[in-house]
Amino acid sequence: MMNIRRIGVIGAGTMGNGIAQVFAQSGFDVIVQDVSSGALDRARAAIEKSLAKFVEKGKMTAEVRDAALGRLRTDTHLEAVRDVDFVVEAIVEDVEAKRTLFGVLDALTRPDVILSSNTSSISITRIGAATRRPDRVLGMHFMNPVPLMPLVELIRGQLTSAEAMATTRALCGQLGKTGVEAADYPGFIANRILMPMINEAVFALMEGVGTVEAIDTVMKLGMNHPMGPLTLADFIGLDVCVAILDVLHDGLGDPKYRACPLLRRMVAAGQLGRKSGHGFYSYA
Repeated sequence: MMNIRRIGVIGAGTMGNGIAQVFAQSGFDVIVQDVSSGALDRARAAIEKSLAKFVEKGKMTAEVRDAALGRLRTDTHLEAVRDVDFVVEAIVEDVEAKRTLFGVLDALTRPDVILSSNTSSISITRIGAATRRPDRVLGMHFMNPVPLMPLVELIRGQLTSAEAMATTRALCGQLGKTGVEAADYPGFIANRILMPMINEAVFALMEGVGTVEAIDTVMKLGMNHPMGPLTLADFIGLDVCVAILDVLHDGLGDPKYRACPLLRRMVAAGQLGRKSGHGFYSYA
C-alpha cells in the first residue's frame, strides 16, 4: 500500500466532518476544505462534540482526543489539498458539480493520488471520466453516522484499477472499517436496496395503510430494524432520498424506482427531515 499520511476531505457537511473525524482519530493528518468558513466552523464544533462523547463514555482518552484534533485543520481554499496523499470528496450529490471538482483535483494533486467520492448513487465512471486518471478514481461511500458505522461501500468504476481498490480497502482497515466492493450501477448496493424500502413506506403512508408510527413500529419490532424507514428518511434528508431515487429511476429506467408523490411534495414544502426541523416527525 502506498504511503498515505495526509488526507484531503472536500466538503464540510455532516458526512465530510464525520469522515474527517475518523481519519484524524486513526492517526492521519487531515485537511477539510469547504468554500464556506461557517461550514468549516460548524464541522470542527461537531467533531469536537463527537470526540467529547467518546471520552465521556470511556471509549477514548482525553489525550487521544486532543491528538486527533491536533491533526485536523480547515481551509476555504482548494489549493490547501495540493500535497495530500488521498482525497475523499463529500460535496453536494450532483454529478456535474462532482465532475467539475474532480477535474480541478486532477490538475491540482499528484498523479499517483487516489481521488475518491463519497457519493451514495452517482456513477463513478462518469466522475472518473472528468479526469486523466480514471484508474485512480473510485467510490468510498461511508455510512451515516460515520464515526459509528463500520461499513464503507467501495465502488469500482469501469476503469478503476485493482491496485486503487486494494489500497482503499486497506485504508478502510486502518480506520477500523470494513470495505465491501460494489459495481458501478445506480445506487450501488446500499441505496439500490434501501431507497425502494423507504419509498414504499412513504407510499404506504400516503395510501393510508398505516400511520407514521405504525409503519416504523412494524419495521422495528417485526423486522428487527434499529429504526423505522420513515425515521431513517428524516435522518438522511428527504431531499437526498428523492435525489437518489431519481438517479435510480433515470439510470435503471424502471418505474418501480419513481419517488412517491408525497415524498416530492414534502421536499417542495421544505419538510426535509431533521435538518429542517420537520419531516415525517417534528424536531422543533
